Amino acid sequence: MEINPILQNVLAPPVLFFLIGAISVLFKSDLEIPAPLPKLFSLYLLLAIGFKGGIEIQKSGFTDQVLPTLSAAILMSLIIPLIGFLILRLKFDVFNSAAIAAAYGSISAVTFISAESFLESQKIAFDGFMVGALALMESPAIIVGLLLVKFAAPKNRPKSRKMHLSAILHESLLNGSVYLLLSSLIVGFLTASSNPSGIAKMEPFTGQLFYGAECFFLLDMGIVAAQRLPRLKNAGSFLIGFAIFMPLFNAFIGVFVARFLSLGPGNALLFVVLCASASYLAVPAAMRMTVPEAKSSYYISTTLGLTFPFNIVLGIPIYMSLVNTIIPLSPL
Repeated sequence: MEINPILQNVLAPPVLFFLIGAISVLFKSDLEIPAPLPKLFSLYLLLAIGFKGGIEIQKSGFTDQVLPTLSAAILMSLIIPLIGFLILRLKFDVFNSAAIAAAYGSISAVTFISAESFLESQKIAFDGFMVGALALMESPAIIVGLLLVKFAAPKNRPKSRKMHLSAILHESLLNGSVYLLLSSLIVGFLTASSNPSGIAKMEPFTGQLFYGAECFFLLDMGIVAAQRLPRLKNAGSFLIGFAIFMPLFNAFIGVFVARFLSLGPGNALLFVVLCASASYLAVPAAMRMTVPEAKSSYYISTTLGLTFPFNIVLGIPIYMSLVNTIIPLSPL
């Protein structure tokens, strides 16, 4: 694996701001981001990538590559939590295993954005329809995780914690991040279809401001991730190992799926990153509400304190190396 892409990724402004945020906690700086701003920037990033993705989907159309790729993305988000659940059951109960597995079956939009920035810095082309895969991969893992609890949990679980399928679907499909991302995707698609002048009007907001907002958001993520690090002591070596092994394992599967789909290097990296990332927003929100038996310190500390920084600092260049090694091989 070449060392240059890793250095370029580490020295990219978003990653540097993430590290600056983490270092501020380690050195006990009084740097603090007011609570409403990270939420605002999170919503902004979802709106911008959804809008731009909708435009790109309209431009590219639903080609022979788009639908198989989106279908494979959904399939991966159904399979990954099942694999994770089987591994985690070696050490944890049903509730914690299902909650952690769901987090690793879902995705991280910020990791996806970081991968896009990495591709742009490397001047590697990618298609906007991959945003569709991002939107479609967040919910299935939540559904799988909750169904695992429903069917594998002890029979004497209190009635107040019984889950209804309608509630599971509502939480999975209409949580705030999924709703905003899908809605923005549709708005971008309709704007590109019927009102192209609207794209130019939105450009200063969704284009030029995007990189700076990403840096600011990652500054806050660095602070939050570093604050979560002490809680990893409670997770134990098994879960810490899982937080590194599972993304690498999922990336390895993902790159072969990308090769089977004949994806180009840029799209392949985004597909692999989606497989290898883990949710620290939507899934924890769903699990806290529906599976209170699971310890949030497990699935939040590992995804946010370990897997997320690993992916944006080292994981993305490693996955790019995997893509460059495996994709050029003869078709499967």
